[in-house]
Amino acid sequence: MLSRQFLSVKDVADLLKVGDVAVRSWIKHGDLRAVEVGREWRIAPRDLESFLQRHANRPPDEPPAADGADRGNRTGPRAADTDPASKE
Repeated sequence: MLSRQFLSVKDVADLLKVGDVAVRSWIKHGDLRAVEVGREWRIAPRDLESFLQRHANRPPDEPPAADGADRGNRTGPRAADTDPASKE
């Protein structure tokens, strides 16, 4: 007997406060790993965790920017401009 509990499409949709159609789309496009059981899909909790980690806007151990600014749009010199080793 399986000791692991799987989530249904509806369970995942309810947890994430999205529609069933969104969850099915993620499965169809390969973004969310799922197992087809008959005519239903089942998602392992660790596969849902993996999906959420891949779609997070920052790593879990990185603190948010103090000013709330997007870290990807920094202004100022790039590391390559200030790193002496990168100059020829």
